Amino acid sequence: MEKITKYREYIQNLLTRYASNDISDDQVEVQLILDKVRDHYQWMNVGWQHLNRVYRCVIHFDIKDGKIWLQQNLTDRNPAEELVAMGVPKEDIFLGLQPPYKRQYTEYGSV
Repeated sequence: MEKITKYREYIQNLLTRYASNDISDDQVEVQLILDKVRDHYQWMNVGWQHLNRVYRCVIHFDIKDGKIWLQQNLTDRNPAEELVAMGVPKEDIFLGLQPPYKRQYTEYGSV
């Protein structure tokens, strides 16, 4: 299986598993956005809590130039480590949620 195809599958499985523990109700919907054409993958909460709008991106991944970019993570989980456990090399994971100058100090890819 091609590397990018595997990465897409890993990300989709991870997001599906994570989001399955989120609570969707009449007011707030749990959405998975899995764009395999443009390689954008998000777990969203969308709706209303009382009079407050809920529009929250819980986790966001992109695949760019054959690398996985973790753009957002509002969970207490470490999806980068889970991707490594699935077989993704650390140098193929970029922490886009970290400022570029800090990425060189992580165990993951840096630009």
